[in-house]
Amino acid sequence: MTSRLPVIVGFGGYNAAGRSSFHHGFRRTVIESMDTPARQQTLAGLAVMMKLVRVVEGDYLDDADQRLSLTEIDERFAEQILASTLVRRIEKQHLDVDAAHWQKTIDISATAGQPLSFITLRKHLPEPLPSDWAVDELNASEVLVTLHDNCEFKVDSYRALPVKSAGQLPSGFEPSQLYNARFHPRGLAMTIAGVTDALRATGIEWQTIMQHVAPDEVAVFSSCIMSQLDENGFGGLMQSRLKGGRVTAKQLALGLNTMSADFINAYVLGSVGTTGAITGACATFLYNLQKGIEQIANGKARVVIIGSSEAPINQECIEGYGAMGALATEEGLRQIQGKEAVAQSDSEVDWRRASRPFGENCGFTLAEACQFVVLMDDELALELGADIHGAVPDVFINADGFKKSISAPGPGNYLTVAKAVASAVQLLGIDAVRERSFVHAHGSSTPANRVTESEILDRVAAAFAIEQWPVTAVKAFVGHSLASASGDQLISALGSFKYGIIPGIKTIDAVAADVHQQHLSFATADRTRAPEQLDLCVINSKGFGGNNASALLLAPHVAERMLRKRHGEAAFAAYLQRREATRNAAQAYDAQALLGELGIIYNFGQDMIDDQQIEISAEQISVPGFAQPLVFKKDERYGDMLG
Repeated sequence: MTSRLPVIVGFGGYNAAGRSSFHHGFRRTVIESMDTPARQQTLAGLAVMMKLVRVVEGDYLDDADQRLSLTEIDERFAEQILASTLVRRIEKQHLDVDAAHWQKTIDISATAGQPLSFITLRKHLPEPLPSDWAVDELNASEVLVTLHDNCEFKVDSYRALPVKSAGQLPSGFEPSQLYNARFHPRGLAMTIAGVTDALRATGIEWQTIMQHVAPDEVAVFSSCIMSQLDENGFGGLMQSRLKGGRVTAKQLALGLNTMSADFINAYVLGSVGTTGAITGACATFLYNLQKGIEQIANGKARVVIIGSSEAPINQECIEGYGAMGALATEEGLRQIQGKEAVAQSDSEVDWRRASRPFGENCGFTLAEACQFVVLMDDELALELGADIHGAVPDVFINADGFKKSISAPGPGNYLTVAKAVASAVQLLGIDAVRERSFVHAHGSSTPANRVTESEILDRVAAAFAIEQWPVTAVKAFVGHSLASASGDQLISALGSFKYGIIPGIKTIDAVAADVHQQHLSFATADRTRAPEQLDLCVINSKGFGGNNASALLLAPHVAERMLRKRHGEAAFAAYLQRREATRNAAQAYDAQALLGELGIIYNFGQDMIDDQQIEISAEQISVPGFAQPLVFKKDERYGDMLG
């Protein structure tokens, strides 16, 4: 029995490199290798995102209302744009890493024979009153408090964080400003913006897609791992009383890590299909992708939205990961750069090179990102004329077995990588794997990862007689976005398929001496091949707790070759004709998005379903607003066990 092939018909989102759709984020990471038109187009799009220029009636304008050409934008703003994207020093308006707020404990003792007194409002007295406090009324509202013993106070204080770099969204780009965000946590605002980008980039209206599928043939799998930790989510929930405030009605609900999928269903798609929020630490995106692949392969869904949105650049996450010794610190970076660990000016730390996969490194760099892909089964993609950007036959997930340290790497990743390569050999043959494949490594930029992951890749390559297997790591550019990290990798790989460029690990001078590379090939500069020379990519992800995942991603020309064989030349030729209209519509969206018109989809309280109008019979359910009914499928899985 053949399975439906899950193909990628749309992708989008945002990370430190900018907008993901149409490979703009990828182009930012390999900007040195882009031709002039592609470079200038991407820079102009970033200039609009970052509010460096305005667009009026299709013209780029500066603050003085002077028209700017693409060349002039390049000449005037390129340096600022490049400095305000990718990994960099955390910007003060996001988090002041030089003056992070905390509360310092002070013990106060009364001097001998002289108790300590102060005046306060009656309503500010603690409950219950400490036993050594004496309170005298001064007037209707004020009291005099006298302390006869020691007392502990919490006072506001500020200190510098040892971690000062992150992969932030481009400076000036705020997803919550794109729609009526209603106190949404940052991660959820990123979800709305990111999934809109992916859907618009398909070139097919969602209503058109829904006319071709049943209501329950749609699925959404999206999540994060750190929940929503800013003041509009769990951060505000946990801190409000300690800060003397009150919990709001939204903080708990909006803080849940399932909310990314819930927001997509409720405010973007209006879906009544399958939904889920699968988490697997830093491999979360691939965990969700595996679930989507299964839904399509077994026929339960025909179109699936896969994604993740993570916004962890906050003091709590930095403190937590920093306490584990997992993050690149200012002192650690100074030591790597050969400078003294103390008494050096801040400007001498190269924050742009904080994330250093497989080089001399001292920890990973936190990042924020939202990444989404739209999957369809191959038959539906051909029927709708969808543009196919790649195919994902499988994702392999394995745990580590017994562990001593829950955060340490383990053996499960050997299984996932080996199974992904074996699957590629079965599908495309050993020559394709040996000659036309590359690896998007987890490449977290920790000393432990550079040794353990390189050994895994090297040993698997040896087992399959792969020589000089090209390895890249997108975290060098955008940092580690936790749940979204493997989404960053997948979308970067799609860019490699498009342009034939394998990004070099440009934040390191050389590969570290302890990295295994007998069968691997690392480069510090971009490597260029003809696109048809890249057939597949193995995307590898490792997460705390033994969450290992490796995905097999096929290039679009490989997917098309498979579909031509399955569906026949005539059907494929007809598909190519339909695809032209899809590509034109998608390009029209890209042209508008480059001008700042993102067309955010946010349907709050619109087209709600009246439960009373749902029609139920013994054969099907008809749901208002959906073109096709939900027909009860015949279940023959356990027929041999009945009667």
